[in-house]
Amino acid sequence: MEGSGSRRLSPQEIADTLRERIRTGDLKAGDRLPTQAELADEFGVERGTVRQALRVLQEDGLLSNVSKGSPPRIAERVPGLSGEPQPTMVALAPRLTEAFSSEHVRIDAACLTAETLMLALSEPLRRIHAGEIRPESIDVRILLPSHDINLAFPVQVETLDDDNPVHQRWLAQRNAQGHVLRHNLRALRFSHGIDVDVRFRALPFTPPVKLYLLNGAEALIAYYMVSRREEPTDAGILDMYDVLGTESLLFSFEVAAGERDASFVGQSQKWFDALWEAITTDLTLS
Repeated sequence: MEGSGSRRLSPQEIADTLRERIRTGDLKAGDRLPTQAELADEFGVERGTVRQALRVLQEDGLLSNVSKGSPPRIAERVPGLSGEPQPTMVALAPRLTEAFSSEHVRIDAACLTAETLMLALSEPLRRIHAGEIRPESIDVRILLPSHDINLAFPVQVETLDDDNPVHQRWLAQRNAQGHVLRHNLRALRFSHGIDVDVRFRALPFTPPVKLYLLNGAEALIAYYMVSRREEPTDAGILDMYDVLGTESLLFSFEVAAGERDASFVGQSQKWFDALWEAITTDLTLS
Protein backbone atom coordinates (compact mmCIF):
# COMPACT_ATOMS: atom_id res chain seq x y z
CA MET A 1 0.00 0.00 0.00
CA GLU A 2 1.43 3.39 -0.92
CA GLY A 3 1.60 6.14 1.67
CA SER A 4 1.91 9.04 -0.75
CA GLY A 5 -1.81 9.88 -0.80
CA SER A 6 -3.20 13.14 0.50
CA ARG A 7 -4.56 11.52 3.68
CA ARG A 8 -2.41 9.53 6.04
CA LEU A 9 -3.71 6.25 7.37
CA SER A 10 -4.88 6.01 10.97
CA PRO A 11 -3.51 3.40 13.41
CA GLN A 12 -6.82 1.51 13.15
CA GLU A 13 -6.62 1.40 9.34
CA ILE A 14 -3.07 0.07 9.48
CA ALA A 15 -4.12 -2.51 12.09
CA ASP A 16 -7.05 -3.57 9.87
CA THR A 17 -4.71 -3.98 6.88
CA LEU A 18 -2.30 -6.16 8.88
CA ARG A 19 -5.22 -8.11 10.37
CA GLU A 20 -6.45 -8.90 6.85
CA ARG A 21 -2.99 -10.14 5.88
CA ILE A 22 -3.10 -12.46 8.91
CA ARG A 23 -6.59 -13.67 7.99
CA THR A 24 -5.66 -14.43 4.38
CA GLY A 25 -2.39 -16.14 5.31
CA ASP A 26 -0.01 -13.53 3.88
CA LEU A 27 1.25 -13.33 7.46
CA LYS A 28 1.28 -16.77 9.06
CA ALA A 29 1.43 -17.89 12.69
CA GLY A 30 5.01 -17.61 13.91
CA ASP A 31 6.07 -15.09 11.24
CA ARG A 32 7.85 -11.98 12.43
CA LEU A 33 6.34 -8.65 11.46
CA PRO A 34 8.51 -6.17 9.57
CA THR A 35 10.28 -3.63 11.76
CA GLN A 36 8.46 -0.48 12.83
CA ALA A 37 10.71 1.51 10.48
CA GLU A 38 9.78 -0.75 7.55
CA LEU A 39 6.07 -0.52 8.33
CA ALA A 40 6.29 3.25 8.74
CA ASP A 41 7.96 3.50 5.34
CA GLU A 42 5.40 1.19 3.70
CA PHE A 43 2.37 3.07 5.02
CA GLY A 44 3.92 6.54 4.85
CA VAL A 45 3.36 7.34 8.54
CA GLU A 46 5.38 8.09 11.64
CA ARG A 47 6.66 5.26 13.84
CA GLY A 48 4.32 6.39 16.61
CA THR A 49 1.35 5.63 14.36
CA VAL A 50 2.77 2.16 13.67
CA ARG A 51 3.26 1.53 17.39
CA GLN A 52 -0.39 2.41 18.01
CA ALA A 53 -1.48 0.02 15.26
CA LEU A 54 0.64 -2.79 16.72
CA ARG A 55 -0.86 -2.12 20.14
CA VAL A 56 -4.34 -2.67 18.65
CA LEU A 57 -3.25 -6.04 17.23
CA GLN A 58 -1.57 -6.95 20.49
CA GLU A 59 -4.70 -6.19 22.50
CA ASP A 60 -6.66 -8.33 20.02
CA GLY A 61 -4.38 -11.26 20.85
CA LEU A 62 -2.92 -11.46 17.33
CA LEU A 63 0.72 -10.86 18.30
CA SER A 64 3.07 -12.78 20.57
CA ASN A 65 6.66 -12.40 21.79
CA VAL A 66 6.10 -8.67 22.08
CA SER A 67 9.29 -7.03 23.35
CA LYS A 68 11.33 -3.90 22.78
CA GLY A 69 14.23 -5.84 21.31
CA SER A 70 12.72 -7.25 18.13
CA PRO A 71 9.54 -7.18 16.03
CA PRO A 72 6.69 -9.32 17.43
CA ARG A 73 5.52 -12.55 15.86
CA ILE A 74 2.08 -13.49 14.62
CA ALA A 75 0.42 -15.42 17.44
CA GLU A 76 0.21 -19.18 17.11
CA ARG A 77 -3.18 -20.78 16.54
CA VAL A 78 -4.30 -23.98 18.21
CA PRO A 79 -4.23 -26.59 15.39
CA GLY A 80 -7.71 -27.62 14.34
CA LEU A 81 -9.50 -25.55 17.00
CA SER A 82 -11.78 -23.73 14.58
CA GLY A 83 -12.61 -26.77 12.43
CA GLU A 84 -12.33 -29.56 14.99
CA PRO A 85 -13.54 -28.50 18.44
CA GLN A 86 -11.58 -29.97 21.33
CA PRO A 87 -12.48 -30.67 24.97
CA THR A 88 -12.65 -27.45 26.94
CA MET A 89 -9.72 -28.27 29.19
CA VAL A 90 -7.50 -29.07 26.19
CA ALA A 91 -8.50 -26.04 24.12
CA LEU A 92 -8.83 -23.27 26.72
CA ALA A 93 -5.33 -23.28 28.22
CA PRO A 94 -3.41 -22.38 25.00
CA ARG A 95 -5.99 -19.72 24.08
CA LEU A 96 -5.61 -18.12 27.53
CA THR A 97 -1.84 -18.28 27.22
CA GLU A 98 -2.02 -16.41 23.92
CA ALA A 99 -4.44 -13.87 25.40
CA PHE A 100 -2.01 -13.21 28.27
CA SER A 101 0.67 -12.16 25.78
CA SER A 102 -1.26 -8.91 25.38
CA GLU A 103 -0.31 -5.82 27.33
CA HIS A 104 -3.82 -5.45 28.74
CA VAL A 105 -5.59 -8.75 29.39
CA ARG A 106 -9.39 -8.84 29.61
CA ILE A 107 -11.15 -12.13 30.32
CA ASP A 108 -14.93 -12.46 30.72
CA ALA A 109 -16.47 -15.81 31.63
CA ALA A 110 -19.97 -17.13 32.25
CA CYS A 111 -20.02 -20.65 33.66
CA LEU A 112 -21.40 -23.04 36.28
CA THR A 113 -18.19 -23.03 38.35
CA ALA A 114 -14.72 -21.56 37.83
CA GLU A 115 -13.03 -24.98 37.73
CA THR A 116 -11.95 -25.05 34.08
CA LEU A 117 -10.83 -21.43 34.07
CA MET A 118 -8.91 -21.92 37.32
CA LEU A 119 -7.04 -24.93 35.90
CA ALA A 120 -6.43 -23.40 32.47
CA LEU A 121 -4.83 -20.31 34.02
CA SER A 122 -1.93 -22.36 35.34
CA GLU A 123 0.06 -22.11 32.08
CA PRO A 124 -0.14 -18.32 31.57
CA LEU A 125 0.62 -17.85 35.29
CA ARG A 126 3.65 -20.14 34.93
CA ARG A 127 4.88 -18.09 31.99
CA ILE A 128 4.48 -14.85 33.94
CA HIS A 129 6.48 -16.25 36.87
CA ALA A 130 9.12 -17.52 34.42
CA GLY A 131 9.49 -14.02 32.98
CA GLU A 132 8.34 -15.06 29.50
CA ILE A 133 5.36 -12.68 29.42
CA ARG A 134 4.39 -9.69 31.53
CA PRO A 135 1.05 -7.96 30.95
CA GLU A 136 0.57 -4.55 32.51
CA SER A 137 -3.00 -5.25 33.60
CA ILE A 138 -5.37 -8.19 34.01
CA ASP A 139 -9.12 -7.62 34.24
CA VAL A 140 -11.25 -10.71 34.89
CA ARG A 141 -15.05 -10.76 35.24
CA ILE A 142 -16.85 -14.00 36.05
CA LEU A 143 -20.58 -14.73 36.07
CA LEU A 144 -21.61 -17.71 38.24
CA PRO A 145 -25.07 -18.90 39.36
CA SER A 146 -26.41 -17.41 42.58
CA HIS A 147 -26.31 -19.68 45.63
CA ASP A 148 -29.98 -19.15 46.43
CA ILE A 149 -31.61 -20.29 43.17
CA ASN A 150 -32.87 -23.75 42.26
CA LEU A 151 -30.27 -24.97 39.79
CA ALA A 152 -31.36 -26.90 36.71
CA PHE A 153 -28.17 -28.95 37.21
CA PRO A 154 -26.53 -30.46 39.13
CA VAL A 155 -29.61 -31.88 40.88
CA GLN A 156 -30.48 -35.08 42.70
CA VAL A 157 -32.38 -37.64 40.67
CA GLU A 158 -34.77 -38.05 43.60
CA THR A 159 -35.09 -35.51 46.40
CA LEU A 160 -36.05 -37.40 49.54
CA ASP A 161 -36.07 -34.53 52.05
CA ASP A 162 -35.33 -30.86 52.46
CA ASP A 163 -31.60 -31.53 52.63
CA ASN A 164 -29.84 -30.96 49.31
CA PRO A 165 -26.32 -32.44 49.38
CA VAL A 166 -25.86 -32.01 45.61
CA HIS A 167 -26.49 -28.28 45.83
CA GLN A 168 -24.20 -27.96 48.85
CA ARG A 169 -21.49 -29.87 46.98
CA TRP A 170 -21.80 -27.53 43.97
CA LEU A 171 -21.77 -24.44 46.20
CA ALA A 172 -18.62 -25.57 48.02
CA GLN A 173 -16.90 -26.17 44.69
CA ARG A 174 -18.03 -22.82 43.27
CA ASN A 175 -16.69 -20.92 46.26
CA ALA A 176 -13.43 -22.84 46.66
CA GLN A 177 -12.50 -22.63 42.98
CA GLY A 178 -13.37 -18.93 42.86
CA HIS A 179 -11.19 -18.24 45.90
CA VAL A 180 -8.20 -20.06 44.38
CA LEU A 181 -8.57 -18.31 41.02
CA ARG A 182 -8.83 -14.88 42.62
CA HIS A 183 -5.91 -15.53 44.98
CA ASN A 184 -3.59 -16.76 42.22
CA LEU A 185 -4.29 -13.72 40.05
CA ARG A 186 -4.21 -11.13 42.83
CA ALA A 187 -0.85 -12.49 43.97
CA LEU A 188 0.62 -11.05 40.76
CA ARG A 189 0.11 -7.57 42.19
CA PHE A 190 2.74 -8.21 44.84
CA SER A 191 5.08 -10.53 42.93
CA HIS A 192 5.17 -8.63 39.62
CA GLY A 193 3.45 -5.28 40.15
CA ILE A 194 0.70 -6.15 37.67
CA ASP A 195 -2.59 -4.27 37.98
CA VAL A 196 -5.10 -7.08 38.66
CA ASP A 197 -8.87 -6.81 39.05
CA VAL A 198 -10.99 -9.96 39.60
CA ARG A 199 -14.74 -9.57 40.05
CA PHE A 200 -17.67 -11.96 40.39
CA ARG A 201 -21.39 -11.43 39.80
CA ALA A 202 -24.29 -13.81 40.50
CA LEU A 203 -26.60 -15.04 37.75
CA PRO A 204 -30.30 -15.59 38.56
CA PHE A 205 -30.36 -18.71 36.35
CA THR A 206 -28.34 -21.81 35.45
CA PRO A 207 -26.23 -21.10 32.34
CA PRO A 208 -26.84 -23.80 29.67
CA VAL A 209 -23.46 -23.02 28.09
CA LYS A 210 -20.07 -21.82 29.22
CA LEU A 211 -18.67 -18.75 27.48
CA TYR A 212 -15.18 -17.26 27.54
CA LEU A 213 -14.38 -13.89 25.95
CA LEU A 214 -10.68 -13.13 25.47
CA ASN A 215 -9.50 -9.56 24.96
CA GLY A 216 -12.61 -8.76 22.92
CA ALA A 217 -10.98 -10.70 20.06
CA GLU A 218 -12.24 -14.24 20.59
CA ALA A 219 -15.32 -16.00 21.93
CA LEU A 220 -15.11 -19.62 23.10
CA ILE A 221 -18.36 -21.44 23.79
CA ALA A 222 -19.26 -24.96 24.93
CA TYR A 223 -22.58 -26.61 25.69
CA TYR A 224 -23.08 -28.21 29.07
CA MET A 225 -23.99 -31.85 28.39
CA VAL A 226 -26.24 -33.18 31.17
CA SER A 227 -26.03 -36.86 32.11
CA ARG A 228 -26.92 -39.06 35.04
CA ARG A 229 -24.04 -40.20 37.22
CA GLU A 230 -23.25 -41.39 40.72
CA GLU A 231 -20.58 -40.00 43.01
CA PRO A 232 -19.46 -41.58 46.30
CA THR A 233 -19.28 -39.23 49.28
CA ASP A 234 -18.80 -39.57 53.04
CA ALA A 235 -22.59 -39.34 53.37
CA GLY A 236 -23.22 -42.05 50.76
CA ILE A 237 -23.76 -42.27 47.02
CA LEU A 238 -25.08 -39.15 45.30
CA ASP A 239 -27.32 -40.05 42.36
CA MET A 240 -27.61 -36.90 40.24
CA TYR A 241 -27.95 -35.23 36.88
CA ASP A 242 -24.68 -33.36 36.38
CA VAL A 243 -22.25 -32.06 33.77
CA LEU A 244 -18.55 -32.53 33.13
CA GLY A 245 -17.59 -29.08 31.96
CA THR A 246 -13.94 -29.89 31.22
CA GLU A 247 -15.00 -32.45 28.59
CA SER A 248 -17.51 -30.26 26.71
CA LEU A 249 -16.37 -29.40 23.18
CA LEU A 250 -15.19 -25.81 22.87
CA PHE A 251 -16.04 -23.84 19.72
CA SER A 252 -13.90 -20.84 18.81
CA PHE A 253 -14.95 -17.64 17.02
CA GLU A 254 -12.28 -15.02 16.26
CA VAL A 255 -12.65 -11.43 15.12
CA ALA A 256 -9.72 -11.96 12.75
CA ALA A 257 -11.47 -14.89 11.03
CA GLY A 258 -13.96 -12.74 9.15
CA GLU A 259 -17.26 -10.89 9.40
CA ARG A 260 -19.33 -13.85 10.61
CA ASP A 261 -17.01 -14.68 13.51
CA ALA A 262 -16.51 -11.02 14.34
CA SER A 263 -20.28 -10.56 14.59
CA PHE A 264 -20.56 -13.55 16.93
CA VAL A 265 -17.78 -12.20 19.17
CA GLY A 266 -19.41 -8.76 19.25
CA GLN A 267 -22.86 -10.08 20.08
CA SER A 268 -21.45 -12.40 22.76
CA GLN A 269 -19.68 -9.46 24.38
CA LYS A 270 -22.88 -7.39 24.33
CA TRP A 271 -24.81 -10.32 25.86
CA PHE A 272 -22.26 -10.66 28.65
CA ASP A 273 -22.10 -6.92 29.34
CA ALA A 274 -25.90 -6.69 29.49
CA LEU A 275 -26.10 -9.50 32.04
CA TRP A 276 -23.28 -8.00 34.09
CA GLU A 277 -24.84 -4.55 34.22
CA ALA A 278 -28.54 -5.41 34.43
CA ILE A 279 -29.87 -8.57 36.08
CA THR A 280 -26.88 -9.92 38.03
CA THR A 281 -26.08 -9.16 41.66
CA ASP A 282 -22.97 -8.96 43.83
CA LEU A 283 -21.52 -12.39 44.56
CA THR A 284 -19.69 -13.09 47.80
CA LEU A 285 -17.58 -16.24 47.91
CA SER A 286 -18.31 -17.42 51.45
